Amino acid sequence: MWYTGAMDLLPLLERLPGSYAGPTRPEPGPYGLIGVGEGALAAHLAATLVPFTRTRGGTQFVVSSADAGDAARDYADLAEVSGAAVRRVSTGGSVGDVDVLVPGGVVTTYHAAQYLAHATGHADQAADAELLLANLRDRCAPHVEEGNPARDLAWTLWGRTPLLLAAPEADALPHAWQSLLARVGKTLAVPLLGDPLILATGAFEAQHEKGDAKVALLLGDPDPALGVAREVLESRVDEVLHVPYPEGVSPDQVGGYAAQLALWYFGAWVAAYLAERYGVDAADPPMLARAQAVLAGEGDPATLLAPQGGEDVRRTNLVRDWRGDEADEDEDYDEDLDEDEGNSEED
Repeated sequence: MWYTGAMDLLPLLERLPGSYAGPTRPEPGPYGLIGVGEGALAAHLAATLVPFTRTRGGTQFVVSSADAGDAARDYADLAEVSGAAVRRVSTGGSVGDVDVLVPGGVVTTYHAAQYLAHATGHADQAADAELLLANLRDRCAPHVEEGNPARDLAWTLWGRTPLLLAAPEADALPHAWQSLLARVGKTLAVPLLGDPLILATGAFEAQHEKGDAKVALLLGDPDPALGVAREVLESRVDEVLHVPYPEGVSPDQVGGYAAQLALWYFGAWVAAYLAERYGVDAADPPMLARAQAVLAGEGDPATLLAPQGGEDVRRTNLVRDWRGDEADEDEDYDEDLDEDEGNSEED
């Protein structure tokens, strides 16, 4: 049975392909690209188009959100001092801090990334991305009940912790999937960064049980090192799955911008269906909105100290769990006394 709490997000994902309506004019090169706040992921995915973070001429793109306004302003000021023209891409903020306004939330990544593709003279890759997204939509939409790859993968991830791996040239993918699974699927996923052989051969040796309820996802095209790591991981975690780039990627752009944006989009579908499976709301938790408002200078920090409006931010009694299932449920428990006893033992 699938929970319907993510229904607001599913139609949004279904409408996303082809919805970019921002500027399409290329800006003067060379280019530099920095992303902060909600713009960090879009900048990471677009790094295949703009490999340099800063430029002393041409155009410096600073992609951000209102909660990262201070950092974005600093980067923009540095770029202007260096002689670059700055294009500020943001989800909000003061008029002087925004040249290109993009929607906030999960879809920021799509709109900001497509703007960057057009603005850096890669309209062809932006168009390729739209085709890949449209093809994925037709396969992953809610009305596709049989053979829906996003729903099938969500079922596989249910009750497990995903471990995310990708080749070095696709390091934006673990970033993207960790963000999506947390923000939408309300699930912790762990990117395995660095040398995959060191991680695969050593991370589970001291505690073999740590491999239980783990599923490793190889995102994109694996390189030889990931291929060997896969063989090792198959004996250490529950399951290892390859999540390839979608069909239809141009042969000369395998692993490029369009393919990576498409795999981000597929991850959004997986995360939405995982939220359904867990029976949780795929929308942003209220705590995130309050935290972003505080960072943007529009909220009271005191709102972060306690649940608001009946929020249940900690569902687990950590003390009771720590003491074990055999503890007497009717027993009065004094946490201060327990801490004192712990201090005595240390002494």
